[in-house]
This record gives sequence, structure tokens and C-alpha cells, in this order.
Amino acid sequence: MAANSIIFPVGFNPSSPLLHTPLRWLRLPQPPLSVKLGSSKCLAVQKSKEEVGSDADGDYSGLPKEFYDDEWQAQQREKTKKWHAYRQKEEEEETRRTDEYREIGMRLKGYPEEEIRNAKKLVSSFIRSAEEVEEKIEEAAEKGELTELVLLIIWNRLDLARRDEEKDVIRSLDLLYRRIETEILKRESSPAMRLLNDLLNLHDGYDDEGWLKKCRKCMVDTFPREDPFSMLVPAGFDIDNHQSRIGFPPEDDDVLLRVDFVREVDALLREVRAEQENDQSPKELDPESVAAMLKQQEKQRTIHQVLSLLELAVTLEW
Repeated sequence: MAANSIIFPVGFNPSSPLLHTPLRWLRLPQPPLSVKLGSSKCLAVQKSKEEVGSDADGDYSGLPKEFYDDEWQAQQREKTKKWHAYRQKEEEEETRRTDEYREIGMRLKGYPEEEIRNAKKLVSSFIRSAEEVEEKIEEAAEKGELTELVLLIIWNRLDLARRDEEKDVIRSLDLLYRRIETEILKRESSPAMRLLNDLLNLHDGYDDEGWLKKCRKCMVDTFPREDPFSMLVPAGFDIDNHQSRIGFPPEDDDVLLRVDFVREVDALLREVRAEQENDQSPKELDPESVAAMLKQQEKQRTIHQVLSLLELAVTLEW
């Protein structure tokens, strides 16, 4: 084979017209867009931008359109602010209630545990006795079990019921507190005040004249006679024969004279009237004001009854 000879591959046709065509007339096929010069670099830059954009959106993908609305965002911030204020208010209220409960529990700190336990049992027996509560209270009063500690325990339960807004419990405990307080005051009061309480309890709320007749009879039976003759001679003395059995003076120190009754009742009325001068009648019509108004009317009615008893005692004749 010659040195200048050319070796063609198998299947090559040397007589093909392409071999004899100038290069400027040849049209090579266009390469695909993805393989153009510099196209790989542009695609890389475009891809990197898309990746950066997707990373920038990050957590915001899949959110509603309102999320990109400034007005909606402002409304949400306002709602969040209100919620935080409400939560802070609830926490402050819870702290206040906790402090109040702790204060109620500390009221019994200075009393012996045994006395507190017995007083709580006594109060529980009053609550469970229902219709027999009057007998239970009188029995406890005779035994000397009604003390200030019993009232304090009822008052603590009443405070808890008021804070929990248990209306039926409040009504029942308030009546129980008033009844026990009245019984304690009755046991510790003077004979004149006990008689005044008994006379007021005789009133049925309707018949004033009948009530005054009953009170007059009770006063005649209670007060000793105050005519000059009865002061000089013993009771049952025979004025005609000038003889009678002389007995020992009564050992009971609770003998009540009419003058003592009049003096103590008059002092009580003066004290009540002094307190009334400082009281101001409510002008609003909310439930608390109406209750205070009704209570004041009841107090005025009781004062009027006491005045009637005082006048009856002053003009009493045997």
C-alpha cells in the first residue's frame, strides 16, 4: 500500500457528492437547545434560582391566600393580643380566688384542732337534720356547744358558697347562721333582752291588737307588782287579819323589774336610731339594693314593734 494512500472505512463511498461540495455550502444540523453553547450554564443558574425561591418560601407553602393579606395579618395580631389579655385576666382571677380561699382557711388557725373537728361535726349535723334543726340547735345550746367557733365555720362555708354562686346553699347557710347567732345572743343576753325577744316572737305578722294583749298578759306574769302595799308586805298578806306566812326571798337572780325592762329597751332603741342616722337608703334597683331595702323595711317594722312594747310596759297596770 502506498504511503500517501487514504484508508476509508467500510461502507464509505468515495464518489459521494458531499466530498466534492465546498464547506461554505454545507448546512450542518442544528444541535438541540439543551446542548447549545452556554445553555448548561444558564440552566444551572435558573435551577439555582428556583431552589433559592423554594427555600425562601419554606414554611409558607400550602398556606391560604389570606396569609399574604396585610389586613388579615393585622386582624390576627389583634386577636392574639386580646387572647393574651384574656389569659392574663384569667390567671389574675385564679390567683385572687386562691388567695381568698387561703385567707378563709387561715381564719381557723388559732383554734385547737379538736375543737375545730367537733364544731364541724356539729355544723354538719345541723345541715343534715333538715326539719329537726330547731331541736338540734336548742339541744346544743343547752349543752353549751354553740360557740363563736361554730359561727365562724358556718361563715366560712357561706363565703365559699357566695364565691361559687350557689344560691340555695347561700340561703340555707344564712338562715342557719342567723338562727344560731340569735340563740347565742339569747343565752348571753340579759333577762330584759330575753323577754323582749320572746315578746317579739309572739307576733304572727297580722293581728297587732291580739299580739299586744298576749304581751300584756306575759308582762303581768313576769314583772312583780309595783304598788306601794306590795313593796312593804310579802305576797299573799291578809290585809284584814294582818297575818300571812313569811317565806324566804327567791334565790333566782333573774327577777326582772318593769323599770329595768323599760330602761334597757329604751337604751337599745337609742342605739338603733343612732345607727340609722348613718345608714343611707339605696336609690338603685339592682338585686343587692332591693335586698338591702327590704332588710331596712323589716328593721323599721321591728323598731315599731319595740316602740309599742315599750309604751305598753310604761303604761302597764295590774
